[in-house]
Amino acid sequence: MLNPVSPASQAQDSRVVKGLEGVFAAQTALSLVDGESSRLLYRGIPVQEFVGHSTFEEVVYLLWYGKLPLAPELKDFRKKIAAERKVPKDILDFVRKFPKKAHPMAVLRSMASLLGLWDKHPETFDPIENQKKALCLTAKFPTVIAAFHRYRQGKRPVPPMAKLSHAANFLYMMSGKVPEPEMEKALDTYLILLADHGLNASTFAARVTVATQSDIYSAITSAVGTLKGDLHGSANQHAMEMILDIATPARAEAYVSNLLAQKKKVMGFGHRIYKKSDPRAEAFRGIAADLCRLRSENKWLEISNIVEKIMMEKKQIPCNVDFFSASVLYILGVPVDFFTTVFAASRVAGWTAHVIEQQRDNRLIRPSAEYIGPTAARYVPITERK
Repeated sequence: MLNPVSPASQAQDSRVVKGLEGVFAAQTALSLVDGESSRLLYRGIPVQEFVGHSTFEEVVYLLWYGKLPLAPELKDFRKKIAAERKVPKDILDFVRKFPKKAHPMAVLRSMASLLGLWDKHPETFDPIENQKKALCLTAKFPTVIAAFHRYRQGKRPVPPMAKLSHAANFLYMMSGKVPEPEMEKALDTYLILLADHGLNASTFAARVTVATQSDIYSAITSAVGTLKGDLHGSANQHAMEMILDIATPARAEAYVSNLLAQKKKVMGFGHRIYKKSDPRAEAFRGIAADLCRLRSENKWLEISNIVEKIMMEKKQIPCNVDFFSASVLYILGVPVDFFTTVFAASRVAGWTAHVIEQQRDNRLIRPSAEYIGPTAARYVPITERK
């Protein structure tokens, strides 16, 4: 019988870095995640400077082309994105046939792969050609997400409207109504703040996939599957589920105290990189407050403030981007189990930018594993085994 070596018996000088924490596996010029100083920079610009001044389309242009666009360039870029929003009817037929109880992220994962089947030339490793495919994926993600949402409600998909911004069109396709400016701005800010974040798990998955010289659709499918995990993208869904379960401000303190007493995780708190504060969370606090007042749904903000206060008092753990952004998505009318798909609709811009960056200076990503099993075992014929 083969007995694996227990962790306790491993050598004290193990070279393994669990979770690859602190290990540099790639170079990037796209975003800097500075945990020590609580900073996030897109190509050198602090993310806070985009809030209230920029648009998602402008941020995507910056990530893909390395500079802020001039007015004519941005106008042309918006037209190109709008022109790519429409999804072939054959693909929408697949969306219609998916089980209505399927998780939206599982549907999006399948759709990321399916979109590649309708590309006449998917197998390319050329960064210039893949910029066109990046445009297609970024434009079409909201369309397929909204289509599944509508089909699940027993309704027909709403065709994209070219004259609307990326954020406004997304909300329009979800609800069938052109959103109010405040709602459009809130989603636009969400998309901006989630567009890229260094070598996070899903981005790493995309780079590992494309490093094998697989196609961009495979890379993005890998990324969507990774983002689906509870320790990555779906934390925003679980944060809102917790807030809804609390239900009233009066229950918040006892609810959180009970979770802590049971040593259970309070969703929306803590981060692998940011130990002091998440700069994106600071922006979402204000957006959530504005939307709650606009919609007269202040109890969600009150609950969130109490939960945050208790977590700081008892654990000194700050909230992360998922906490206040959860209330933002909820008030925007996004179903809770669709939260992570909206995250993906933003992060696809960063994923594709990383895919192209990887292709421009590629090397197969192949780390080693420290073997801790037996080294002197022998094969025993089946007739002699005891």
